[in-house]
Amino acid sequence: MTDKTFGVMKDLKVGKYVLIEDIPCKVVEIESSAPGKHGAAKMRVTAMGIFDGQKKTLLKPSDADIQIPVIERKIGQVISISGDSAQVMDLADYGTFDIAIPQEMRNDIASGKEVEYMESMGKKILMRVRG
Repeated sequence: MTDKTFGVMKDLKVGKYVLIEDIPCKVVEIESSAPGKHGAAKMRVTAMGIFDGQKKTLLKPSDADIQIPVIERKIGQVISISGDSAQVMDLADYGTFDIAIPQEMRNDIASGKEVEYMESMGKKILMRVRG
C-alpha cells in the first residue's frame, strides 16, 4: 500500500487532505486568483499539519498536480497508560503500539476504553475516546 496518491490542485476543497513538504495537512482555506493574460489561475492553499498542528501554505497553478496522503481511521482499545502515552491494541489486526495522549484527552482516557485514531505515512494520532 502506498502512503500517497495524486490529484489536481483545482479539485481541493476545505476539509480535505493534502501533502505539503511531505507533511499530511488538512485544508482550512483556499484562495484563487483570476487567470492572467499570460498564465493560468493560481491557488493559495492554507492547511494545518494533522500531527504537529503547524500552519503550511501551498501556492501553485490551479492545474498543477498535488500529492494527497492516504489516511486511515481506525479503532483500538487502550491496554495501559504510562505518563503521557498509552499502549493501544488495534481491534482489526490485534497489533499493539504506543501513542501519545493529547492534553485534552488525558481526563477521559482509561484502560479498557475504545479510542479512534488516525494513521498516515507511518504516524498515528489519537482522535477521540469512544463512549
